[in-house]
Amino acid sequence: MDLQKELIAMGVLAKQAARGLAKCSTTEKNQALLSMAAALEAGQERILAANARDMMQGETKGLSAALLDRLRLTPERIRGMADGLRQVAALPDPVGECLGGMRRPNGLDIQKIRVPFGVVAMIYEARPNVTVDAAGLCLKTGNAVILRGGSEAIESNKVLSDILICAAGAAGLPTGSIGLVETTDREAVNILLKMNRYIDVIIPRGGAGLIQTVVENSTVPVIETGIGICHTYVDESADLTMAADIAFNAKVSRPGVCNSMETLLVHRSVAGRLLPSLLERFYQAGVELRGCPATVACHTVVKPATEEDWATEYLDFILSIKVVDSLTEALEHIDRFSTKHSEAIVTQDYANARRFQQEVDAAAVYVNASTRFTDGFEFGFGAEIGISTQKLHARGPMGLVELTSIKYLVSGNGQIRQ
Repeated sequence: MDLQKELIAMGVLAKQAARGLAKCSTTEKNQALLSMAAALEAGQERILAANARDMMQGETKGLSAALLDRLRLTPERIRGMADGLRQVAALPDPVGECLGGMRRPNGLDIQKIRVPFGVVAMIYEARPNVTVDAAGLCLKTGNAVILRGGSEAIESNKVLSDILICAAGAAGLPTGSIGLVETTDREAVNILLKMNRYIDVIIPRGGAGLIQTVVENSTVPVIETGIGICHTYVDESADLTMAADIAFNAKVSRPGVCNSMETLLVHRSVAGRLLPSLLERFYQAGVELRGCPATVACHTVVKPATEEDWATEYLDFILSIKVVDSLTEALEHIDRFSTKHSEAIVTQDYANARRFQQEVDAAAVYVNASTRFTDGFEFGFGAEIGISTQKLHARGPMGLVELTSIKYLVSGNGQIRQ
C-alpha cells in the first residue's frame, strides 16, 4: 500500500472512531484515560528502552543539549505524563456543556452547546510527551487523533502510542481513536495537510519551520501554535534578588521549550547593580551571553549581540541582553520582536505593572513571575495540546475547551419561515 492510501485508510478509521467517541459518556472516557495512565507506568521499561534508542540517534546526529533534553524520558517524566492523564480525567468534560439558550418570539428554542471537532491531526517534533498529552486531551473531548511526531522521537512514539492504543481499546473506546503515522517520510506531512475529507483540524507544534510549512500549505483548518521569543524586563523599581531568580529560572530551567526567556531587558538605572553578578551566574550555568554595548561592558564573557539575535528563538543555552532607558523603550522592543507568546516584567511599581500588562500583546503577560509557567499543566488544564499565539478560536495554553467547537440545537413545533 502506498503512503497516500495508507494515510487515507487511517483517516477513514479515525472518522469512524470520531462518530463513536462523540457518543461516549464522560465515565467511559475517564476510565479509558485512567487505564492509559496505568499502562504507561506499567510499560515504563519498554518506554525507556525505546527512548534510549532515540537518544543515541540524537547524540549521533549532533542534537543540541536543549533538544536532547526535550527528547529525553525519565521515570519521573513518565510518571508526570501518567499524572497528566489522571488530571485530565478529573477535569470537567466540556462536551455537551450548554453555553446559552433562548426562546425566539416565534417559539423556536435555541441552545448553544460544545461538541468535539471530530478528527484532530497533531504534527510535532522531538517531544514524545506530546504523544500522550494530545491523545489524552483529544479522547476526553471526544476527538479521534492522528499523531505524526518527528523522526528524532520515532521509537519512543511507537511504544507510547502502542501502549495508549491498547489501553484505550481495552477500555472500550472505538478502534482508530488514536493513530500514529509511523513513517518518518516528510511526504506524510504534505499528504495530511490536504486530507480535508478526513481531518477537521491540524495543530502543528514545534519550531518555526514546521509551523510555517503547515500554515502556508494546509488546506485543512489550522490552529497555529507559535514560537516563543519571550522577554523578561527588569524595571527600575524591581527587587533585584527576585529579578535575578526569575530571569535565571526563565532561561536555565529548560531552555529548549517555547516558554523559556530568549531576551532579558534591564533598565539602565539598575543594570550596574544587577548584571555583573547575574551574568556570572548565567555563565557558570553554561549560558552563552550576547548583549548590547552596555551589557558587554558589564562582563568580559558577553559577546556583542547582532540585530538578528533579538529576533531569534534560540531554544538553547544562549541569551541576549539589552539595557534600556525606560519602560517605554522596553515596550517598543517587545512590540517589535515578540512572537506574542509570553512576556514578563519584574517591578514593584503598580502603575508600571498595569501598563505592561495592558500594552503588551501576548498570550500570557506576567508580573513578577517566570515565563516558564505558560504551560497547560501549570495553568491547571492537566496537559496542553499546544500554546496558541493566534487570536481566533484559541490563545495561550490549549486545554479541553479549546478542543471543542459549538453546535446550535434548535427545537420547534412546526414553524416555517415566512
